[in-house]
Amino acid sequence: MEDKIRILLTEEEVNKRISEIAAQISKDYEGKQIHLICILKGGVFFTCELAKRLTVPVSLDFMSVSSYGADTKSSGVVRNVKDLDEPLSGKNVLIVEDIIDSGRTLSYLIDVLDKRGPASIRLCTLLDKPERRVKKQVKVDYTCFTIPDEFVVGYGLDYAQKYRNLPYIGVVEFEAGE
Repeated sequence: MEDKIRILLTEEEVNKRISEIAAQISKDYEGKQIHLICILKGGVFFTCELAKRLTVPVSLDFMSVSSYGADTKSSGVVRNVKDLDEPLSGKNVLIVEDIIDSGRTLSYLIDVLDKRGPASIRLCTLLDKPERRVKKQVKVDYTCFTIPDEFVVGYGLDYAQKYRNLPYIGVVEFEAGE
């Protein structure tokens, strides 16, 4: 059976907001270089679109951590699947994430990365679900959209590896019995 997807944020809304956030980040980091850390897999679409719009020098690395598997709810156990290729010492780090809900993954990640000696660490997310936050100390510096507690896909976000390539943010509407 095909999943039903309801559009929550159109492609135009997402693109407009990414441009606004990129302008703010560029202003905040004027005269500095930013080291973007893209959190795979979901963050890759957002990171690429954000990086294209930044007007300050950018370097880029990738990290993969997971607390989901193939489920729609976080397992609560964070695994480091792929570490960074470059050291962080002295760099202005901007972690770029597709979505933040419980905050467990980002709390773990910020703690791990902070021990590597960056000049600064900030957090940027496409989507934030603050009502799901378990780790209240996770401070999001740049948020494109605050959304309700619904299971979303598109723009890098997936459901069992499906729907990442949707150009908009949609809500999976599960049929009764699923």
